[in-house]
Amino acid sequence: MTHQAKKPRREEATPRIFFSSGYPIPDDLLHNLSYEFLRRELWTPLGKKDGRIQVAVDEPENLLKKDMIENLLRTKAVDYLGAAREDILKFIDHFYGVEERGRDSGAVVSESDSKIVRLVNEMINEACQRRASDIHVEPDGKDRQVYIRFRIDGECIGFKAHPYDFRAAIVSRIKIMANLDITERRLPQDGKIQYKRPNGEEIELRVATIPTHGYVEDVVMRILTRGKIMTMGELQMEPDTRERFEALLKKPYGLILLVGPTGSGKTTTAHAALHILNRPGVKIWTVEDPVEITQKGIRQVQAHHKIGLDFSSAMRAFLRADPDIIMVGEMRDYETAKMGVDASTTGHLVLSTLHTNNAPETIIRLLDMGIDPFAFADSLLCVMAQRLVRRLCRHCRAPYRPDPGELADLARNYGEREFQRQVQGDAEGPTLYRAVGCPECHGTGYRGMMGLYELLIATDPIKQMIIGRKSIAAVRRTAMGQGMRTLMQSGILKVLGGDTDFVEVLSVCMR
Repeated sequence: MTHQAKKPRREEATPRIFFSSGYPIPDDLLHNLSYEFLRRELWTPLGKKDGRIQVAVDEPENLLKKDMIENLLRTKAVDYLGAAREDILKFIDHFYGVEERGRDSGAVVSESDSKIVRLVNEMINEACQRRASDIHVEPDGKDRQVYIRFRIDGECIGFKAHPYDFRAAIVSRIKIMANLDITERRLPQDGKIQYKRPNGEEIELRVATIPTHGYVEDVVMRILTRGKIMTMGELQMEPDTRERFEALLKKPYGLILLVGPTGSGKTTTAHAALHILNRPGVKIWTVEDPVEITQKGIRQVQAHHKIGLDFSSAMRAFLRADPDIIMVGEMRDYETAKMGVDASTTGHLVLSTLHTNNAPETIIRLLDMGIDPFAFADSLLCVMAQRLVRRLCRHCRAPYRPDPGELADLARNYGEREFQRQVQGDAEGPTLYRAVGCPECHGTGYRGMMGLYELLIATDPIKQMIIGRKSIAAVRRTAMGQGMRTLMQSGILKVLGGDTDFVEVLSVCMR
């Protein structure tokens, strides 16, 4: 009896998959894999199913490739799905935000496409034309649009929306202009663009790219216009505040602090002060991050934190370089603050900024850093806090008489007695103005910005309070008793003058 030989068991065929644009993007699996690598090796993870990773690959029987994939994914729990080369490339393009312009032509929207180049140039030129400070590029996967917004006078205003298929090309074009890595889409990057406008003006843009949900990237470009120095008169301080501040600038040594949140105009005020101090017989050093405004005759240093050139190391160098006046971009740590205080007590005038909300709080913040109160009290000349508010458009603002409730609100925020002193002599009450909107202001009702100022002068009573480490409230009461006008009061004066409205003042003073 002969035994019939068993037929060898036929192996099951590897399942196959075909491209579908509805596939969700497996962000967690793509984290350490580059676009170019996957296109070259012809495989891509698709997602997870029942605890196992699904992978599309062109050669599912290739053991060497499977070993490589499992090592990169750090697991043996992988299910392989066969796919044609074209389908794998489409999956990869889909996952990394590279869309096809048309299925028939097969052309891809590229960063070198003349349409994309024109689009980005138009974006920058129009932003400059509209006096924007920032350009925001925001791809939206839900609406399938790439939204472009400009920050004008502190508000983000819509400019245009482009097809979602352009998102990767727009971002790549900006990265090329900023000398960034176009293949890196997982990590934030920052750089600079030197750009020449059609009118010949040269500007610099600070570029920041940020990966966002859906494996796309946002871009924000800050427009830096070089060489524009505002004078003290253009800052529109109240006359008495300006007079007292300029008197302190004549002191041969001491510490002047300019404080407020990011974007409150501290650098502009600092350079307006330096413009007064900048004389042929004076040596001025500044360290800034970045150098946004340049002045002839001032030696300016750009901070470079990656190589150790920070504010404190620049300060140490300045003190060996025979300075009369030093301006430090920010006192963000104990070492820089201590060197600033020490320099101001040894014959130097020192200007610096801090990110604090108001003038009295600044004193307590520096003491909390560990600064010696005796040295600090001895060195401090003043603290100038400031904010920026939008100015009502002169072409369309509308006058009106406030009702009793609005007047009472203004009086309560200013101080009843002082407010009555400001409005006395007008039997019908003050005339205020409200925003309307016209072509000149692009329908917003506002055009341009102006400053609010709070000047705390370090008088002898204030110095004693610093030494005694008194509270913020106590310092504020004493300073106001000696004539300090608060940010809120400065804002309400601008409202009474018809320059802005109370809503704007509240938006920056109540933060």
